[in-house]
Formats: sequence, structure tokens, C-alpha cells
Amino acid sequence: MKIKGAIFDMDGTLLESMHIWETVGSDYLKSQGIDPAEGLREQIKTLSLRDCATYFYEQYTIALPIEEIMTGINNTIAGFYANEVWLKPGALQLLEKLEQQGVQMCIATATDRELVESALERTNIGRFFGEILTCTEVGAGKENPLIFEKALEIMGVNKSECVLFEDALHAIETAKKVGFTVIAVQDLSAEQNKAEIKQLADYYYESLEEIHLFD
Repeated sequence: MKIKGAIFDMDGTLLESMHIWETVGSDYLKSQGIDPAEGLREQIKTLSLRDCATYFYEQYTIALPIEEIMTGINNTIAGFYANEVWLKPGALQLLEKLEQQGVQMCIATATDRELVESALERTNIGRFFGEILTCTEVGAGKENPLIFEKALEIMGVNKSECVLFEDALHAIETAKKVGFTVIAVQDLSAEQNKAEIKQLADYYYESLEEIHLFD
């Protein structure tokens, strides 16, 4: 496959990190002396950081500015991204292969920039990406195609010349609705949606090590 641009999700796609998000919302609320409602993870898992903070502000009447809530959420997992996060098997080799072929690469993630930059520094893959786009900065979560369209604009490539690497069902649904070619990557956090993801995506791989489209 010959392409000119590649958009990468980060958590669950390039990084083994989705497990840290399973409890971050409840951990933050508990730190504020609040008992989280049952099923909280399902309620917030598709939200951007700002939207999550707004949800907490409105639903749990937290008497803090939304920006301070955002900082508090980030602080609960900052150490993980700075000191513990690791790459998925095959991630480095895939990025090196695309770089060698002159493919422009961009990150499009719901994770906040500070955490992204910490993870890129720890894993030493920041050099591969010309731009980092976050849902918070773009102003919309991945239920909206804005972040993907913005990545195309920045890279200056046509949609037909670009592939999107993703693991989350809601993001894959969004991308396919607007005509992106999607390479889905398995992650345990999305195991319950595996059948739907395989049906929707143009390609599906259980590991980045299996991808030979660019050989």
C-alpha cells in the first residue's frame, strides 16, 4: 500500500495504556471525597478531557473551575505516562518503516497534550510525528470527525492517500462515516466490540507486528 499520510491514535493503538483509564475517573472523584456512580467508566470513556471535567462539574457539583478539574484528572495518571508507559509490540518498527517511505505522520488523541508529550519522551517516538492533535485543543471528541479532518489539513494530503490507525469503536465509526481508510488495532479494552470493529474497519490486526501493508 502506497500512502502519503498516516494518522495515529495513541492509547490502545501505539501504547499499552488503556488499562490506566479504567479507574482514572473514579480515582479522581474519590480524591475529592465523592463516591462515583456505578458504570462511570462507560459514561465517560468517549469524552475528551474537557468534556469529562465538565461532566464531573455538572453531575457531581464539584466546586472547582473546569480547568482545575482537568489538571486534577491528569495528575492522577501523570506518573504513569512519564515513567511507566510502554509501546505496543511492533509499534517502533511500523513507525520506522513509514518514516523510511516518506510518509507524514500525525497523532490524533483524546489524551491531553501534557500526558502525550510525556509518553512520547519516555518511548522516544516523538521524532516520527509532525504534529500532535488533541480533542481538547481541537474542541471536539472523536464522535466528531474534526480532529481527523484537521490532521489531513495539516499534513496536506488527500483522504485517499491517508490511513488512520485506531482501536476504539466510536472513533472508527466516525472515521468511516467520512470516508477514511481505517486500520484497526486490537486492544483488550475494546474486546467487547471486536466483531463490530472487524466489520467496520478496512483492515484489522491483533498486533502491529502483523501489519505488512507497507512492505
